[in-house]
Amino acid sequence: MSGLATGFVPTRFLLLSDTHNFDVQDPALKDHPLNHPLPTTDVVLHCGDLTHCGGASSYKKAIKLLASIDAKLKLVIAGNHDLDLDKAFWDTHLDEGDQLDDHDEAMAVMKGDLAQHAGVVYLDEGTHSFTLENGARLRIYVSPYTPAFNDWAFAYEHHEDRFNKPQDILADSISIAASPIPDYGHVDVVMTHGPPKGILDHCRGRTAGCPHLLHAITRAKPLLHCYGHIHEGAGAVLVNWNSPGQVSPNAGRGSHLPNMFPEPISQQSVHGTKSLMVNAAINDGANSPTNAPWLVDLLLPKAGS
Repeated sequence: MSGLATGFVPTRFLLLSDTHNFDVQDPALKDHPLNHPLPTTDVVLHCGDLTHCGGASSYKKAIKLLASIDAKLKLVIAGNHDLDLDKAFWDTHLDEGDQLDDHDEAMAVMKGDLAQHAGVVYLDEGTHSFTLENGARLRIYVSPYTPAFNDWAFAYEHHEDRFNKPQDILADSISIAASPIPDYGHVDVVMTHGPPKGILDHCRGRTAGCPHLLHAITRAKPLLHCYGHIHEGAGAVLVNWNSPGQVSPNAGRGSHLPNMFPEPISQQSVHGTKSLMVNAAINDGANSPTNAPWLVDLLLPKAGS
């Protein structure tokens, strides 16, 4: 990075999502970038859908994939396909052969010794702060929840707002936010499973993202918002914020950034002015793992500053 500001630390992120049981031992995937030596990074962000439908053995496979990446910190959230990580969903959706304690077994994998040895930290919804080994401070908000669709896990109804306080919600909605996205200046990165409305969320001729999430992102203006869920929307775009705090009308159309992997994205996001939005789905619209992960360089504040 050129023109480094005093008090900030260059920090490299590797972004991926929707790996859906990606198997590093599958001969058919031997040419995929995830099966080649990956660049060393400071932080890995996995935006959910580690599996097709959950299961301890599938989470172990995902951790094996993450263990192959050279990074000190690997932050992971669930997605709607990671069924048994959502206790409320799992307790009410048992099929033949399922057990209530499958949730506990899944959590034991994601938070147990195997994950810790791989550097994996499984995050629940909310804001988390980390001091990185490069001396940077990372403040990240995460949420695995997406609008209800076909009765998958981690769902909320379309009129329910998980991301904004009651005083900040859109008309005709209700706030159910136990952990809303912080206001501008209090979060560097937002990682959700699903996209905001209108930005890298086009699927089958319509936009499938969440308007409540978009409303929160316009309020928070993070350096980076990464997600997945909508495979067809994979890509990246640099969003310019208008002075009233509204997203640019062209945010979801055009100006898409090419994935230069294994080189990082060169365009810089700026707190309060520009946010980098990345749909990091590895699986494509045909549910085939054809997409590469993304490398992103950000300037984060020094810890203690």
